[in-house]
Amino acid sequence: MGSDCLFCRIVAGEIPATVVRETDSTLAFRDIDPKAPVHVLVIPKEHYADVATLGQGDPALAGELLATAAAVAEDEGLLGDGFRLMFNTGAYGGQEVFHVHAHLLGGAPLGPMLARGVA
Repeated sequence: MGSDCLFCRIVAGEIPATVVRETDSTLAFRDIDPKAPVHVLVIPKEHYADVATLGQGDPALAGELLATAAAVAEDEGLLGDGFRLMFNTGAYGGQEVFHVHAHLLGGAPLGPMLARGVA
């Protein structure tokens, strides 16, 4: 993308992150403002704006992203009690950084998926 994408800059090593898993094509690192005891962001190293663009543009990379998320969930001990894997896409979806990323959340009961009164 360019130097203005926060996650591209993390991939490039320009901005530090607490990396928990890295593959040739993906990176997983701890969120700096966690919403659960375990809150890890899982991203492709290649820039895609959102999950729809990734899924349409490179389905194999989308699968690698899911495999990395599953491996992190296992490493973090989340498989037994469960976890949430969430992609925010676009303004209505609450996306704040426009580089596709999955939020892997767990380590405690997470409550409802949406705030009450949204639907």
